[in-house]
Amino acid sequence: MEINLHLILLDPPPAVTFGLQKGSGNTYQTIQTQRSGTEDLHFKFSIEIKGDKQKDALPGFKGPFVQGPRLGNFFYIDIGTYSGESESVWGRRLKVPLTGITWELIDKLAATQGAILQTIVPVKGKDGTPNCATVKPFAGWAVKQPIK
Repeated sequence: MEINLHLILLDPPPAVTFGLQKGSGNTYQTIQTQRSGTEDLHFKFSIEIKGDKQKDALPGFKGPFVQGPRLGNFFYIDIGTYSGESESVWGRRLKVPLTGITWELIDKLAATQGAILQTIVPVKGKDGTPNCATVKPFAGWAVKQPIK
């Protein structure tokens, strides 16, 4: 089973390229690259659920965007040079957790026609530069109707 995710990067610093990392190690690609301006940035993609609801307390995830160990899965947003912007002064990655996606949330998603799982992440640090490392604090995931 696949689930659709929607990440909103809230108030990114201007003139920086962000992208969704597909793959890992030295063979990854950055897709859906977007250069920040005055608007929030949106990334939409799908991941696969792994595990058995009857046997596993929490689902695991797999697919080309999923990184990390089963109960610590996450995906990366590449920033600056990591997203292919060779002239950028930034070379960072933002680690967005998949924690908080429970079987109950997946059931709610499946029962809501056309819904997606969405999270909103502030991406500008206190110093005005792009946030990197693991998102903290992380607001979690919620079932939402897609933004058109």
